[in-house]
Amino acid sequence: MSTPLLQTKLYLPPARPNLVPRPRLIERLDEGIRSAKLTLISAPAGSGKTTLLSEWVAAGDRSVAWLSLDKGDNDLVSFLTYLIAALRTINAGIGDDVLSVLQSPQVPPLELLQTLLIYDLAAVSDPKWNTKSYRPNLPQKNPRWHYQ
Repeated sequence: MSTPLLQTKLYLPPARPNLVPRPRLIERLDEGIRSAKLTLISAPAGSGKTTLLSEWVAAGDRSVAWLSLDKGDNDLVSFLTYLIAALRTINAGIGDDVLSVLQSPQVPPLELLQTLLIYDLAAVSDPKWNTKSYRPNLPQKNPRWHYQ
């Protein structure tokens, strides 16, 4: 029996109405999505990272999966379950195979979980997803893959 997910971890806080605009940082985020595979935002607690991202999401036409993590999510099964739940808020077809193998009594090898998730992400054709920068040259997915 699985533990129910805390749905509030999957919701991006709305942009605040009286925030200080940060156009330079918004432009850097826009540039990052156009040219980088990953954009990392790192700053001390309370410096406005979440507020910045809320403003950026509200200003654009993009699909965003949001996941808030805490110390309790420092477990592979919990993390992947939440990650897939977040991705499913914008594409319900992501992660079926990963969730299936996570039901086994023993945690499957990380490489298998990564491969299954990469296949799902590579198959996304929604132009709002920025998957164009990562299109692995993968062989055809074998539907009979399973973990025992």
